Amino acid sequence: RTPEGRQVRKAFIPGEPGWELLCCDYSQIELRVLAHFSGDAALQEAFQSGKDIHTAVAAEVFEVDESNVDSDMRRVAKAVNFGVIYGQSPYGLAAALNIPQEQAAEFIDDYFMRYPGVSQFIEETLEQCARSGYAYTMLGRRRPITGIKNTGGRNRNMPERTAINTVIQGSAADLIKLAMLNVHRELATSGLSARMLLQIH
Repeated sequence: RTPEGRQVRKAFIPGEPGWELLCCDYSQIELRVLAHFSGDAALQEAFQSGKDIHTAVAAEVFEVDESNVDSDMRRVAKAVNFGVIYGQSPYGLAAALNIPQEQAAEFIDDYFMRYPGVSQFIEETLEQCARSGYAYTMLGRRRPITGIKNTGGRNRNMPERTAINTVIQGSAADLIKLAMLNVHRELATSGLSARMLLQIH
């Protein structure tokens, strides 16, 4: 997103004359997967109504109207949104945002209070993983996980963070793989002179 980055992008050109590179992506796929698995009504409603999810979360956490959310509020909400998926601690969030740890803990607690379905999803995922020894993606791929403590609270150990990440990020990867198969089938029957080149995550 920087001028230097845009210059680097210019180094990538189509390999054949007259061709173009086309980039396809899902919008906020991991947060959408979280909304699906958690079943949280407020999170799902934000996506279904086409809201900017970071702005919507900022409005909830800061208890202001969405029209009054400024860029700093949105930045905090974005960090909290992704921090929840990655199991970020108040210490980690405080370091990322350069704010006091107590304030970071308050943001995280407010998030889980506003979106209780997310908290329930995390607890249920950890309980299931502790019982079975595996975390599962949407399409049934499994990853062995040992060391789930699930002692409550917001501080998660590495196996617990890995379990939650596997369900969310692994399921997002499942969906992207399905999309790639669909694109491949469409290209094979469309007669278009086109091909898939790279998958980047």
